Amino acid sequence: MGAFSSSGTTDELGPDEDPGGGPPGCSADPGSPAGEGDVPGEPPGSELLAALLDGMDAALCAFDAAGTVTHWNREAERVLGWTAHEAVGRAGFAGWAVRRADADEVRARLMSAMDAPGRQVHEFALLRKDGGRVLVRTQSAGVRGADGKPAGVYCAFSEVHAQVDLERAIALSEALLEDASWGVVLVDVDLRPTVVNAYAARALGGGRTALLGRPLGELLVQGVEELEAALHHVLAEGAPTAPAELWVTLRTAEGERRRCWRSGFLRLASPLTEEPVPLGVGWLFRDVTAAKLAEREADRLRFRTSQLHRAARTASECEDPMEAATSLLDFALAGFADHVLVDLVAGDPTADGRLVRTAGTPVDGPGPCLLVAGGSIPVRYGPGHPALQAVERTGSVRTSGGAGGAAWATERRWPGDAAHALCTVLRSRGRTLGALTFLRAANRAAFERPDTAYAETVAARVAGAVDLARAVRPTT
Repeated sequence: MGAFSSSGTTDELGPDEDPGGGPPGCSADPGSPAGEGDVPGEPPGSELLAALLDGMDAALCAFDAAGTVTHWNREAERVLGWTAHEAVGRAGFAGWAVRRADADEVRARLMSAMDAPGRQVHEFALLRKDGGRVLVRTQSAGVRGADGKPAGVYCAFSEVHAQVDLERAIALSEALLEDASWGVVLVDVDLRPTVVNAYAARALGGGRTALLGRPLGELLVQGVEELEAALHHVLAEGAPTAPAELWVTLRTAEGERRRCWRSGFLRLASPLTEEPVPLGVGWLFRDVTAAKLAEREADRLRFRTSQLHRAARTASECEDPMEAATSLLDFALAGFADHVLVDLVAGDPTADGRLVRTAGTPVDGPGPCLLVAGGSIPVRYGPGHPALQAVERTGSVRTSGGAGGAAWATERRWPGDAAHALCTVLRSRGRTLGALTFLRAANRAAFERPDTAYAETVAARVAGAVDLARAVRPTT
């Protein structure tokens, strides 16, 4: 990181002890070999030291005990513009690298490191060769001679903004890898975690060290293919322009958990090589499952509210109340269920009558809800049937077939593809009119509590239409 004067310099800092004399920092005989102990064929000691100093990334200069510059490397030349030939041999920085008004203070602070233990850090305003000023941060330390006495000072310095940028980068990386509010995982080129911060460890359900080096497939039950594809893309093409939302299923001690992670990716490359060598991928993510579920529920509620509004407008134009009821059900089915069945109490609703099939969707496929042709057909529901339970409880019943398949549906007199059912009671003017059954196929999720509330809202409107139809036509 430093360079010597063109006439050569010693490989010690401090006054030259050669009895032949000469200026400090220069060999008494510039033409003599650099060191008696040099191995033939190897670079002389002073040339090796000069090469090492010139190869350093920080600017470096050194002073002997009298404050004369003895070393000056190429980075120092780049920062200040002064060459090693111009700098080595000068008495301190006064008049050339520092304003004369500041020279005494700068000299005193630099040379104080010669007698102080450890390193000292200072900030100075130095002068460039072109007259400009540059604020630098220095680290200086004393140098001892062979006899153990103070022999000089070496000083490494860099521009303050470069040092601050470096410190910020280090501070940022440490903060991200410790207590960031985002999960941070560094993945190597084999797609194995090498660094995991605390947030990511909690999200992945393991300790920070226990997760290192493990394949991602051991941590995720579902979604690992999408995640690995994203990591491969980043290694090959670079980081995507926008975050991606990945749904994954985690394997935990409590069972499997479905999570949504909003993820960003950064390709990591070594800064020490001319050609960028990939070191892996930085994966940053945040768990947004709660927000996504709330957003999904809001979208679902907005859609269902719109459907009920459209259904009410359509039903209001129907002359036949039963036609209005089936129209309501057609709108309610959209996105909610695959089949719907209307079973009404036969005869007087106040009596303990049987349930008869009055309307429903086609058994063999999707279609509109239609009234049963040729009159109502009694349904042979066995004891404990969900529709009968809904009537008895004047409430709603949810059930699923599980592994029962078509036999489960056939036993309950439902279409063969039914796997999930939601039965709710039809009531109007304080009387039970029948039961309304919504059915879903096996490729859809089971009914949940929010679905029950929606089904009961639909049932209340259908019951009003049915009650009106019976009041207008008692024989219905």
